[in-house]
Amino acid sequence: MKKKLKDALHRYKVEAFKMTHMSVEEQKEVGREILEHTAQALQNAYHFHFDTNTNPHRVETFQMIKSVVLETLLPPVVEKVMRRITVLEHQNAHLVKLLDELMETLSED
Repeated sequence: MKKKLKDALHRYKVEAFKMTHMSVEEQKEVGREILEHTAQALQNAYHFHFDTNTNPHRVETFQMIKSVVLETLLPPVVEKVMRRITVLEHQNAHLVKLLDELMETLSED
């Protein structure tokens, strides 16, 4: 039983390492997923509604700042965050698989 548990833990560690040190092909697959998450996050940007009494110059300045932030500053930051989230999601899936293996091994004995 110890051997089975060690093997399952070793497989998890190998899969977790592979996820953080991906090959070019795996990076392309995960890259698509990361870009989709990034696009979704940037599309969910807040929309502000101003009163009719607000100065139009102030509204235009605010919209200009918002567009610069959304188009230039946020995408690389959000992409890095989404990359980390995606890697953690994949590691979590491998961890769930490991727990399933451990439970099956323990239930056999």
